[in-house]
Amino acid sequence: MLNNYHMHTYRCGHAVGTEREMALAASANGLRTAGFSDHSPFPGVPASSVRMAPEEIGEYVENVLAMKEELKGKTDILLGFELEYFEPYFPKVMKMYEKYPVEYLLLGQHYLGDDPYGHYVGRPCGEAELTQYVDQSIEGMNTGVYLYFAHPDLPFFIGPDDYYRREMTRLCEAAARLDMPLEINILGMRTGRNYPNEAFWEIAGKVGNRVVLGLDAHSPEGTKDEASEKKACEWAERFGFTIETELKLK
Repeated sequence: MLNNYHMHTYRCGHAVGTEREMALAASANGLRTAGFSDHSPFPGVPASSVRMAPEEIGEYVENVLAMKEELKGKTDILLGFELEYFEPYFPKVMKMYEKYPVEYLLLGQHYLGDDPYGHYVGRPCGEAELTQYVDQSIEGMNTGVYLYFAHPDLPFFIGPDDYYRREMTRLCEAAARLDMPLEINILGMRTGRNYPNEAFWEIAGKVGNRVVLGLDAHSPEGTKDEASEKKACEWAERFGFTIETELKLK
């Protein structure tokens, strides 16, 4: 794995590692491209254990750009954010980004509704929550600003299998229509979470979605995981995917 666009820092409250520590580890572990995509703040929304505070964004950008310069010619350091889509906040966030040379955004939908601290879909959820997740994710993809969809199979759904297949088919078909790559998440694979979800990737294989791997590194050590990468490649082969190893930035 030479290019990774999914990497966090201590600023999000549930990762460890400064921008410098993460960049140096990524470079030492052989990454040709190392994209920072820490969880984006929302204007007026206080910090928590899930995303950085709005007042931290300037220092985050400054430090990432410093590492871009320091590692020039060795590792291409990219400045990005993992941004959830909340319709009322979207224009405000885009306005906030205008001050900075942001290179890409990842869609990572963790919470539902208009509340950045609403229902977390990584906890058990039913039919109504799954449908809301799919609706909200499609709205986000329709904005056209995202490079790819991170861990699209995040919902921990406990309802009927046929309902899951119907709704996730709708999500996958929308992603295919919008030419949006979907991420097989290495962190989830390594830590045994409810994602990657085989049922989801079977659907995506039938739809024919574009697929990437994302380390979702939450520590310097997480910038390399050959065992999980190998397992993810085996998954991709089983479901008929050709993994895209390098993406063109928007």
